[in-house]
Amino acid sequence: MIIINDEFVTLDTPTGPMRTHIVRPAAPGRYPGIIFYSEIFQITAPIRRTAAMLAGHGYIVAMPEIYHEFEPAGTILAYDQAGSDRGNELKFSKEVAAYDADGRAVLDHLASRSDCTGKLGALGICIGGHLAFRAAMNADVIATAAFYATDIYKGSLGKGGDDSLARAADIAGELLMIWGRQDPHIPTEGRMKVLTRLNELNARFSWHEVNGAHAFMRDEGLRYDPELAHSLHSLVFDLFHRKLGEGDQTSKPSAAAGETRH
Repeated sequence: MIIINDEFVTLDTPTGPMRTHIVRPAAPGRYPGIIFYSEIFQITAPIRRTAAMLAGHGYIVAMPEIYHEFEPAGTILAYDQAGSDRGNELKFSKEVAAYDADGRAVLDHLASRSDCTGKLGALGICIGGHLAFRAAMNADVIATAAFYATDIYKGSLGKGGDDSLARAADIAGELLMIWGRQDPHIPTEGRMKVLTRLNELNARFSWHEVNGAHAFMRDEGLRYDPELAHSLHSLVFDLFHRKLGEGDQTSKPSAAAGETRH
């Protein structure tokens, strides 16, 4: 069993301070680092639970607030029409270069931590899948998992030119790309455009299409598919354990005061 702790750090970026949520194993030791990008709603309860699960498998997980330039620190958008509208508005308002700079700031923070092994990965869901795909363009990111990454095939992320397909040639690490076949935001022709590009580049990747709607990994709402989520999380852990390692935990956390072990 791995007990986890969480904290917040504020990182400097070219577009202002960015609050970043950190979840990590409580036991002393050094662990691989993962930048985990949220959906357009920022750090919601389902995102936080996913991060806790990752950390419980032996990783330092850093979740940046992707709209820090536009919303007060700690803002969480609701899973409703108003929250969706605001999240999509900000998604297209932000400069692509700012997304990239944010990612670099988080990666640098992880690499600088005394409790990090320096092995770095990326994970993302929805817009976060796209941002994880872009984070993979950093040479020190050696494993990336992207769930139903929106807008890659359209080149429509943010302002200033979304060149994700063109820059896919910069990805040196291994990719795990996961898609829902019933996702209306990423049609078959869109997925095939991304697949064709990765094959052209002879990229190191695995590709999984499942029968699921958009947000089938989110453990709230009608589209959640627990069976799929369980099996696909296993693929993520397989990738990260294989490429990033499991850290070097030096001791087990002791029981909290008054707690009885069974």
